[in-house]
Amino acid sequence: MVEKYKPISPKYPHILHGGDYNPDQWLETPEIIDEDIRLMKKAHVNVVSLGIFAWSKLEPEEGKFDFSWLDNIMDKLAKNGIYVILATPSGARPIWLAKKYPEVLRVDDERQRQLYGGRHNHCLTSPIYREKVRIINTKLAERYKDHPALIAWHISNEYSGECHCPLCQEAFRQFLKNKYGTLEKLNHEWWTSFWSHSITDWSQIESPSKKGEFNLHGLKLDWKRFITHQTVDFFKNEIGPIRRITPNIPVTTNLMGLCPEYDQWEMAKVEDIVSWDNYPEWHNDYQKTWETAAATAFSHDLNRSLKGGRPFMMMESAPGNINWRNINKLQRPGIIELQSMQAVAHGSDTVQYFQWRKGRGGFEKFHGAVVGHSGSENTRIFSEVSKVGEDLEKLDAVVGTTVKPEVAVVFDYQNLWAIEDARISNCESMNYTKTCIEHYTPFWKKGVPVDVINEMADLSGYKLVIAPMAYMLREGFAERIDKFVKGGGTFVTTYLSGFVNDNDLCWLGGFPGPLRKILGIWDEEQDALYPSDKNSIVLNEGNELGFKGSFDIKDMCDIIHAEKAQVLAIYKSDFYKGKPALTVNNYGKGHAYYIAARTGTDFLDKFYSSIIEKFGIKKTIDSELPEGVSAEYRTDGENDFVFIMNFTEETKTVKITDQYKNMLDGNPESETIQIPAYGFKLLQRNAK
Repeated sequence: MVEKYKPISPKYPHILHGGDYNPDQWLETPEIIDEDIRLMKKAHVNVVSLGIFAWSKLEPEEGKFDFSWLDNIMDKLAKNGIYVILATPSGARPIWLAKKYPEVLRVDDERQRQLYGGRHNHCLTSPIYREKVRIINTKLAERYKDHPALIAWHISNEYSGECHCPLCQEAFRQFLKNKYGTLEKLNHEWWTSFWSHSITDWSQIESPSKKGEFNLHGLKLDWKRFITHQTVDFFKNEIGPIRRITPNIPVTTNLMGLCPEYDQWEMAKVEDIVSWDNYPEWHNDYQKTWETAAATAFSHDLNRSLKGGRPFMMMESAPGNINWRNINKLQRPGIIELQSMQAVAHGSDTVQYFQWRKGRGGFEKFHGAVVGHSGSENTRIFSEVSKVGEDLEKLDAVVGTTVKPEVAVVFDYQNLWAIEDARISNCESMNYTKTCIEHYTPFWKKGVPVDVINEMADLSGYKLVIAPMAYMLREGFAERIDKFVKGGGTFVTTYLSGFVNDNDLCWLGGFPGPLRKILGIWDEEQDALYPSDKNSIVLNEGNELGFKGSFDIKDMCDIIHAEKAQVLAIYKSDFYKGKPALTVNNYGKGHAYYIAARTGTDFLDKFYSSIIEKFGIKKTIDSELPEGVSAEYRTDGENDFVFIMNFTEETKTVKITDQYKNMLDGNPESETIQIPAYGFKLLQRNAK
């Protein structure tokens, strides 16, 4: 049974449309603020994120607070039917705080305390900083707890970075004491006898540094886990007074896509709603636009999956262009609405932009905005944003709906950290994140919904679980895969899987470690391929996949023995010519596939197309999709809401077989639909 979730706020049970608003930059020109509100209403904006970097305006001197300007803005917005996601200002502290309390300044990995500046430049461990954040957050919550405009809390902004100060060093040691209990256990798990690095006193432990200890992989893994722990703990400190004073107002913090600075699964456990900032590099020179769209879809599906399918918030997206890449290309006409609808298609109940109005100075003065320096509404971008808002108002039925995919791709931050340190095979071309997206993309092309999960996720309910490069097997993952496959599930994994445990200790007894019995193979050696090396895998005649041919391989491959598994493909050349390159093991009621070499997308497309057909995996629509067109759906159990989107520069034709209604105009849809360049169709049908 598909669950329909409650809207983000009962005050406004519709899709939220708006963005970051910084009126604190315009307090000396109140006429601009009045004009902003007029323009917001014209652009069908119903929500703004407010006060994200406003600490110096809220508390210009220690203990002296000024909320009068914020009162005025909140009241004006409420009067005009515009709601507020109110931010806590911890993302960038005022100068007085850094000058008076230098302990809040971060220390880098070379043990140098940083100067004041930038943002996220504070120590997450500092008791003083935590107390100052608690005070201002308490005052915000007490002042606005009953304000009619308030519908959610935006906690800080894009948590990131790390500190190596004495406070953090001591907190790290305590973290390790809690985890390991004894130095004997820590020394074993970090394998410190290597290079005579055994630790004899807790005080000897320091955070990793390129000028110090940087080769104990267990240390580096635990440091990343500690950074995750401190970030989440700081978040808990931030929301303490907010949850106490406004228990019915949800809290979120904007995540940053696939950014590996901390484990976002741990943050999601504490948030009420997941939100993230979406900045695809459209129209680049290294991939097709639809490939950018597929990678973006992967991130959307991750954020939907972080809380088990609950709709998320797209907290930021660019209207126009950005300013922080080396090349900041304008989005072509249609992309603003297309990327907005893509977010909704994958589970977002908001479309929000950074930023509403361009500032006059500072680092982001040329970052895209709905309203530019001219202040004019007669612009392409303002017109496109207004059209987004107008169309979103017709999608009330989508709010709170979700999808329950039959396929999951495992993307695990902690496995990523371990792979980054794995001095094995082709160190320059590990590309874990890219590889996960490549295994996801064949399903995107076919219109098959996918969850993006981590190794700790519940696997029940899936028909197919894919874990590319499962190098580190976290505690219990192999056991869950064993149960999943025995119970009838299909499991796919690849080269470089089953090598180490949680703390980066190699499994003894042969790779792929605890997966060996499930996969029915032994991985004896791993080869690296230079770009000039040529080899391929060749499908055996009459194999169960139903296709054949030769497919080039690159970067890395495993030399394996089929112990119980059936060989589906072999290597074409080199000293391992004729050795297994693709296998399947019938295990219990299920099947376990092993892809021993990195292939191109040509093989992955054919392989996963075969898997989709063989195991009857559900597609969004029955017909084949043209290249660059995706089809996603959300459902309330009675109605399916289908989003067909064209991420190419050409008109595409799609055939549909069910009875559909166009959600924007209410008319029935024909069996053959034309979708223009960067266009889309929003359709409704009876739930399948």
